[in-house]
Amino acid sequence: MFQSIDPATGTPGATFAELTTDEVEARIARAHDAYRQWRLVPLAERAALLERIAERFEADKRRLAEIATREMGKTLASAIAEVGKCAAGFRHYAQNGPAMLEPVTFQTAAGPATTHYLPQGPVLAVMPWNFPYWQVVRFVAPTLLAGNVGLLKHASLTQGCAAAIDEAIIAAGAPAGVFQNLPIRADKVDALIADPRIVAVTLTGSEGAGMKVAESAGRALKKVVLELGGSDPFIVMPSADLDEAAKVAAKARVQNTGQSCICAKRMIVHADVYDAFLDRFCAAMRAVAAGDPMDPATDMGPLSSIEQRDTVLDQIEQLKAAGGRLLLGGEALPGRGAFMSAGVVVDVPVDHPVAQEEVFGPIAMVFRADDIDAAIALANDVPFGLGSSVWTNDADEQARFVRDIEAGMTAVNRMLASSPEAPFGGVKRSGHGRELGPYGLHEFMNLKTVFG
Repeated sequence: MFQSIDPATGTPGATFAELTTDEVEARIARAHDAYRQWRLVPLAERAALLERIAERFEADKRRLAEIATREMGKTLASAIAEVGKCAAGFRHYAQNGPAMLEPVTFQTAAGPATTHYLPQGPVLAVMPWNFPYWQVVRFVAPTLLAGNVGLLKHASLTQGCAAAIDEAIIAAGAPAGVFQNLPIRADKVDALIADPRIVAVTLTGSEGAGMKVAESAGRALKKVVLELGGSDPFIVMPSADLDEAAKVAAKARVQNTGQSCICAKRMIVHADVYDAFLDRFCAAMRAVAAGDPMDPATDMGPLSSIEQRDTVLDQIEQLKAAGGRLLLGGEALPGRGAFMSAGVVVDVPVDHPVAQEEVFGPIAMVFRADDIDAAIALANDVPFGLGSSVWTNDADEQARFVRDIEAGMTAVNRMLASSPEAPFGGVKRSGHGRELGPYGLHEFMNLKTVFG
């Protein structure tokens, strides 16, 4: 049995029954059978289904958002925005995806060769709690358009969101079996990956979860896409607009209460503007209002659980013990919920274990860099390579950062965010493969080349 807990109050919510082994088997069999028919459905009809799903998300936006807020604590305003983004994601693939699946012809020495994009079968998604709708839509929209079918193993914390997605897709008229929610525990995933009827797996989550899934997929010789953790640098150079950079840095650090893989986690600031930026940044972080996530005036809700908050508080204590100075915040707030204040830590030893980890909460580490070479070295001196944000109005510096920062994504003078139109993913221990854009659509397809 899964039990939802409201992290703002500690109050138990809805319960959800776990599937039995026989029930899981029945759903896999249904997915396998559904794929045989869905792959033959004309592309225009598959796109029309995505349009109808988008309409369902829009029509039920408030209710869906409230489920997410009560299950994992994000502010209602951000949850509503997330549901709206999901509708936009479905609509993007409905309207633009068919063109991405047009055959491509190449001229070879032996004559023309044409590559066709063909579906392969059921795809398993193992998804996290931090963006409980958007993470799923990033997988399911291209999966259904491609002619594949989807199986979702969602996080234990957000089973209500998983059930709501299932309901929306069914209400939109999806044929039975083309998308199914699997309320199961993580220890059941290995057997699913080994099942020959499941052709591929995609995971968004921790390094540990990614390694387990990759190992299982490797044994089964199956394609896997991994979107794992990040410790994204936010680099500020002397030519930057410091007022704007500081304001955006605070927003980028505390979005989703700091529980996003692409949150700006390490502020790397050129020595010439370090003090000026730090003053502005601390003022912006100090102004972050933590509180009731249902209140429109709240900037930041609770963390997803007491356990998650305590993990972040322990990381802060480790940094302080190593010589880091906590300039503000970073403390548990009174009450029953999993609240903490936004915090800023400076003088962190760059080789400290926590400085090399992903801190999944609203605490920023600020580092000083003497020049662009030092800034790039600091940015790359972690195991991760997901996103990055660079603030400079110098074109040569922008080119250096784009070329030399080891990350799958770089935002220039703006906050990094995902978008259905552009590929999303990382390098190093942040995973491999891409979601979104045409590349996300093609990841689990058979690119069949036909000669003649």
